[in-house]
Amino acid sequence: MAPTAQPVLQSEDLRVGLARLAIFFECAHHSCLGLAGGRPYDAVGGKLTVMWPAVDAIKQQIPLWDYLQTQSWKPARRISRGRLMGLCPLHLDHQPSFLVDPVKNLFYCYGCGRGGDVIRFVELYHDVSFAEAMALLQRSSRCGSLLTEVARFYQVQLHRHPEAVAYLLQRGICQPQVIEELEIGYAPGRCLRHWLISLGYSLGELQQAGLVNGAGLDTFSLRIVFPLEANLYGRTIGNAAVHRFLPGGKGGLYRWSRVKHYPEVILVEGLLDLAVLWQAGFRNVTCAMGSHLNAHQLRQLCDGVPRIVYLAFDSDANGSGQQAAQWLSRRLRQQGATALRVQLPDGRDPNSFFVGGGDGQQFQQLLEKALL
Repeated sequence: MAPTAQPVLQSEDLRVGLARLAIFFECAHHSCLGLAGGRPYDAVGGKLTVMWPAVDAIKQQIPLWDYLQTQSWKPARRISRGRLMGLCPLHLDHQPSFLVDPVKNLFYCYGCGRGGDVIRFVELYHDVSFAEAMALLQRSSRCGSLLTEVARFYQVQLHRHPEAVAYLLQRGICQPQVIEELEIGYAPGRCLRHWLISLGYSLGELQQAGLVNGAGLDTFSLRIVFPLEANLYGRTIGNAAVHRFLPGGKGGLYRWSRVKHYPEVILVEGLLDLAVLWQAGFRNVTCAMGSHLNAHQLRQLCDGVPRIVYLAFDSDANGSGQQAAQWLSRRLRQQGATALRVQLPDGRDPNSFFVGGGDGQQFQQLLEKALL
């Protein structure tokens, strides 16, 4: 969220304002967090562009300890003054090195040397910018129920619009059970705002969440919509940009909490790839929503649990998908994970493989021939 314009301070006011900010930083951060004398958060060039009232409000609304619990972090032990120690969720950790102080609302890892408040944690954990971290937290603070309502609305719209159903059939997605389980919907445009306002949401809330633009129109118009954890993904069926997310980053691997217990996991690039594999009976599938994984997704795959990860990336004509798979395979092996590259036919991705006549047995054969 961009900061609102502020009046230019006169020289005396500027000196007083900077002095107050210096005192604020002196008091707000633990000495071992590495912030003394540095830039506030990641403001470019050290410029003070942060809206401090909004920052304070977010930290009060979402305490660090509460947010860590939503991410399934559990302390290994409690130490003095109510502080907590556990494995660090920011890197592969084997001994508890992650210190959380619920009273001060701060964390610090003695292993990787990183620390800060809940906003800094979201930046590091989700590999996003300061502004994106704020957007994620604001959405989880105020818009959890809002996104649920949006997803439900789009699911109803899917069956009312033949063009959306026809697109899914064209992409090989035809099983009602899979469409329901994945909560696939459709954004026809020009109707979301009126529905949500009738439920009591304000236009400002919808714009801040990124659901409607400045003109009040749906930002996901003419898109197949998949609900994500604290976000939405839209795939166009028209001529607009192919992919769209709400502000705040794509998050972790798709439905990782359900998939991570399998001894073998199939990783694909797109949600349409995942959907056809679900239809073929492969439920041990997750999706990175792109060929380049963010830091959070890499940590999920390198969590120390023995498993085989099959990289079923696109076999693009330009080779970008397989190059990304090779890079990721090396990266996972360096972290102690077992990764195998699935060789799809030239020009195919998992979705087009099944649409083109492939079946589950043939895909299983590709898994069995996967390469290091």
